[in-house]
Amino acid sequence: MLKSIRKFENLHIACWLLKDTCWVMDLRIAGMIMILPTLFLALFITIKFRKIFSELYHNLSVCFWILANTIWMVGEFFYNDSLRPISILFFIGGLIILSFYYAFIYRKLAKFKDTR
Repeated sequence: MLKSIRKFENLHIACWLLKDTCWVMDLRIAGMIMILPTLFLALFITIKFRKIFSELYHNLSVCFWILANTIWMVGEFFYNDSLRPISILFFIGGLIILSFYYAFIYRKLAKFKDTR
């Protein structure tokens, strides 16, 4: 399963880089189009890895990061950068997800492995 998902992860990275390149180059239409495949692949990978806790939490955090990044891009393109505070909430959400994982889940899993 890992090999088949790996292709999607690599495609996801390419889409993400293309979206951000469009953003930096002020290619609004192309940047907006790239939101859909980038988010779709991030969600697809998250769903596929949902049974592996470390992957689930890290991929959820990536989804939040992409959402934050997308909101920021749309704000710069169309709203005079006024959406940045909303994007910050999604960045913080991603950090909270990872913090929760490392504070509670990871430690519990590490203790469980030590007792075996």
